[in-house]
Amino acid sequence: MDRSSKMILRFLTSFFSKLNSLRERHFQSGKMCCNIVELVVVTVNEGQLNGVSLNLSTGLGTYYSFKGIPYAEPPVGKLRFKDPIPHKPWEGVREAVVHGPICAQFNQLLHLYLPGSEDCLFLNVYTPNLNPEKPLPVIFFIHGGGFMSGSGDVLVYGPDFIVQKNVVLVTINYRLDALGFLNLGTKEVPGNAGLKDQSLALKWVHDNIQSFGGNPDEVTIMGESAGSASVIYHMMSPMSKGLFIRAIALSGVPFCEWAITYELTKRSFELGKSLGKDTNDPEEMLEFLQSLPALKVIHKFPIVIPEEKNWNYGFKMTAFQPAPENDFGQKRFLLESPIETLKRGNITRADLLIGYTSNEALILLLEVLSGEILENNNNMRELLIPREVLLYGTGSSNKEALSEKIHKQYFGDSAIDLNTVDRFIKYMTDEIFVYNLNRFIRHLPTGLKKYLYKFFCISDINRFSPLGDKFGIDGVAHSDDLGYVFDSRVPSSGRYPVDVTSRTYKLIDQTVTLYTNFAKYGNPTPDDSLGAIWPEYDDISRSYMIINDTLATGNDVDADVYDFWKQIYDEGGAELT
Repeated sequence: MDRSSKMILRFLTSFFSKLNSLRERHFQSGKMCCNIVELVVVTVNEGQLNGVSLNLSTGLGTYYSFKGIPYAEPPVGKLRFKDPIPHKPWEGVREAVVHGPICAQFNQLLHLYLPGSEDCLFLNVYTPNLNPEKPLPVIFFIHGGGFMSGSGDVLVYGPDFIVQKNVVLVTINYRLDALGFLNLGTKEVPGNAGLKDQSLALKWVHDNIQSFGGNPDEVTIMGESAGSASVIYHMMSPMSKGLFIRAIALSGVPFCEWAITYELTKRSFELGKSLGKDTNDPEEMLEFLQSLPALKVIHKFPIVIPEEKNWNYGFKMTAFQPAPENDFGQKRFLLESPIETLKRGNITRADLLIGYTSNEALILLLEVLSGEILENNNNMRELLIPREVLLYGTGSSNKEALSEKIHKQYFGDSAIDLNTVDRFIKYMTDEIFVYNLNRFIRHLPTGLKKYLYKFFCISDINRFSPLGDKFGIDGVAHSDDLGYVFDSRVPSSGRYPVDVTSRTYKLIDQTVTLYTNFAKYGNPTPDDSLGAIWPEYDDISRSYMIINDTLATGNDVDADVYDFWKQIYDEGGAELT
């Protein structure tokens, strides 16, 4: 790695170290960057909660904050890996001023375990009004992190911009990695515990949000990255049916390689074997894995096929993620594969707003520069083939021709190395995000409104987009759109104090208005006050919104990318192209 890249890496390491230490201080103190106006008490089904009224960071009013609300019993001991159980009632008034612990996890960017706990199933509610004349729309947000890391904490997902639009915001924690997605192929551990956590939290919101001024019949589920894929999974799941009416999916669908795994039961037993237990008995394996410290069972990548040795990076990584469940008579979250669900049309007819940033894979630049990723993809070009095609396509025997076609499209006659790293980033963006999100929306059934966007905003709050400057790589990186939706409390976010007269805030307000309009009205532009009308997506116009300083509409976004990858999937014999 050259000097410039090392400097960037040191910056990111310092940034996330500050974030981690700041979170710990915030958890201990219960206050940060805001003034408590008053203490307030609400009553939910389980008991009373003591929250606070806080000043908005914009200076445009106040809101009510209730953090660390338990929605499930702690999934510890004999409950580890199992479906969540609703939390029992408590006596007295429970403090809801600070966040609960984050779930046990390994941070991929920092390469370290973050302080967390298995007792982590908490949610947070932020509302502009506890007693509105009319119950308010609700946004239920699911964090990203590849199903391996993240939390709903205010450090990244500050509520100020959303609640000032007269919308209630809920953020959540859910179990991650093997703790959330182990599958032993039994009724006791069938998989998808992390998604079931989300669904139980959604049910809690349905049952209790009126106590916070919210409307249980007007819930929009929203997520980014793994949270975005989760949103689509909820649309596919009978378990979440009837708990929401709209969905916002930012940068992720179940077709993305990082959003679904395979051979999960085999992988789960391989995990136990790698930790010292070689058995085919699921009860014996469960007892063993429940006896280990939580951090022992996460950040492990049991190999079940040879290609995984070179696939486990960034958006190609696979280990413990969602997968269809076998039927043992239990309530199942996923009945079948996402492809089969879409082919059958077994999806909730919730109106959908969906899209992606202009260069998603730019977030991976440092990882690509610091490892053997470029060299491996140059020497083993079958790694360029999408996993779905390589493993399951009926034409996968033609992998040499497919890999050469992909290489020619993106690299011409050049090698895959530092000189072509910009093209490798584009390949990753196109293959994993652009094609799969467009493939998904094109196969959605009728009966729901669809709005598609592409996000181009760049300002001082983009954290990862500047990484490409040295290499001539432009565009908005994965997750950099979050700063235009949530009021990050990280010191280096360039956010305090919020200057409501700045260009950056204008972009924030525009983006938040689009999303909250959708949550309120089912239409991101019910009028032309933002300077443009966002047309619905259909199979003829394929309309989409360009989100930038000025809003503009277009048709058939990235059609050339879609056409190329559709050809690859067709020739590779994929089930759905």
